[in-house]
Amino acid sequence: MKTLVWVEHDNASVKDATLSAVSAASQLGEVHLLVAGHNARAVADQGAAIAGVKRVYLADDAAYANALPENIAPLVVKLMADHDAFVAPATSNGKNIAPRVAALLDVAQVSEIVTVESADTFKRPIYAGNAIATVQALDAKKVITVRATAFAKAAAQGGQGTVEPIAGIGDAGLSRFVGADISVSERPELTSAKVIVSGGRALGSGEKFRELIEPLADRLGAGVGASRAAVDAGYVPNDYQVGQTGKIVAPEVYIAIGISGAIQHLAGMKDSKTIIAINKDEDAPIFQIADIGLVGDLFKILPELTSKLR
Repeated sequence: MKTLVWVEHDNASVKDATLSAVSAASQLGEVHLLVAGHNARAVADQGAAIAGVKRVYLADDAAYANALPENIAPLVVKLMADHDAFVAPATSNGKNIAPRVAALLDVAQVSEIVTVESADTFKRPIYAGNAIATVQALDAKKVITVRATAFAKAAAQGGQGTVEPIAGIGDAGLSRFVGADISVSERPELTSAKVIVSGGRALGSGEKFRELIEPLADRLGAGVGASRAAVDAGYVPNDYQVGQTGKIVAPEVYIAIGISGAIQHLAGMKDSKTIIAINKDEDAPIFQIADIGLVGDLFKILPELTSKLR
């Protein structure tokens, strides 16, 4: 069984989510990668070095510079003539591309798998992660997205794959890239951070969020996250949001501050190795999954905690 994995990248380096997708794909059979980008040879070389990868297809074309799904999906479909499954990480881009591939192939998509049971059977969360469904894909061609936090990352070095340049299909003319407003931070990205400090609506304002959450995160070398309520209240940008409609994370340590623990939020962080919760409400749902819980006033606790960290 040959599996084609779409590589998430920035035309310079492979994103961590791809390594998890490779781990999942390796359980299906022979792993091939697709690098679609512009001036992305360095990405292809990195992909070839990933453990378990046999071949890397490099489609280097200006049409693929910004990962527009309308351009990439037809290219994937072309390559699927020689592959049995298509796997993409369940990132924003991956979830944009995979449904289009499934539609063009006229097959059902299996979304956000967390385990591979066999070549056609997978497990995936439903009801915000409160239940796990076992799904069998009966189509000859499989289209799958992978929840990156559920699979260990494949080793970035040690592979001996070959890079094969291929001709792209070009611009489909269905969409165009206008621009991107991307926040820049020296802190780790949420999806790759080992420690995350998240704040909720209880902080009361964006000023208090920055005053209390960010210094603690800086002392810990952590990424900064937020609940949907904090994002909706305008405390922080929406790319901070952790949860079912935000980013799915599973760091070594997740610190939830002033977050009650709505199902939507828990779905995005409950796989964290250690969960620490600080909340004044001892009955808050977050304490039901927390490994360490502290009941108290966050406005008194956080300054004291931050001051004691070196």
